[in-house]
Amino acid sequence: MDNLKVSKDELLEFISENQQWSMNDNKLHCEFIFNNFVAAFGFMTQVALIAERENHHPEWLNVYKKVVVNLTTHEAGGITKKDFKLAKVMDKIAEHINLK
Repeated sequence: MDNLKVSKDELLEFISENQQWSMNDNKLHCEFIFNNFVAAFGFMTQVALIAERENHHPEWLNVYKKVVVNLTTHEAGGITKKDFKLAKVMDKIAEHINLK
């Protein structure tokens, strides 16, 4: 089930396979740097549409061309496969938007 907290081994495996992601304050953490503000905002817009459909919303911050993301599943009290899934979606979207 996607709403159950992942094990420590599953978390370590995800981070080793997706090295742009790390742990920060018990959340999956990543910083995306784009070519400009429009690209960063476009990334956030695309992710927002998917996050709303999945009812799984990221904690994020945008300053100019940088988007800082923290993922956790609040109702589960930690990281779940829903977070892994959203992280991978973010990576794919970012790949298609001029990453610097």
